Amino acid sequence: MRVVLIAVGLLVVWLIALALDIIHYSTVRDDGPADAAIVLGAAVWDGEPSPVFEERIKHAIDLYQQGRVKALIFTGGIGDGDEMAESIAASVYAIKHGVGPGDVFCETASHFTHENLLGAKAIVEQQRFDRVLIVSDPLHMRRALTMARDFGLNAYSSPTPTSRYISLGSQLDFLWGEVRYYATYLVRRPWLNKAANYAAVQPCIDQ
Repeated sequence: MRVVLIAVGLLVVWLIALALDIIHYSTVRDDGPADAAIVLGAAVWDGEPSPVFEERIKHAIDLYQQGRVKALIFTGGIGDGDEMAESIAASVYAIKHGVGPGDVFCETASHFTHENLLGAKAIVEQQRFDRVLIVSDPLHMRRALTMARDFGLNAYSSPTPTSRYISLGSQLDFLWGEVRYYATYLVRRPWLNKAANYAAVQPCIDQ
């Protein structure tokens, strides 16, 4: 029984440490010049980016218009019940708001963060980009940056300055989800495939 209690205690301490690291990293920002911004996917509603996704896209557009990045890489495949990939919906939104079509790239097969990043990695390699910024919600950044760098990307954190997760309850739910997902990733890390997914890369618009 003592061994079990010690093991449970150590697990709780580890999870608390992860939570504190996630919270701390949500404040880390590097919007310095980069070749591209990688926008992690989120839900699409009736062909339009959900409010959470829209905040990520808006931030990426701001980076582009300020000259901080030269290109935008959108990620995300087709969700259940949807007809349009998340990345395609994001690219349409970005182009409507002034981003040059030739500066927009899409991967359309991913459903999870590590898949987002492996598809984006293929685009980074194809375009010979170097420094990239990862764009997502602040509490998502610790896990996303860990994965991106594990996958060999020269990646830096650029969290959205605004978030739809405003209430304390929604923030705690998001944090608890990130703690679980991050802990799971760290356990699986040695065995996870880190090769770029070139099959996920598709044109954002008809050529």
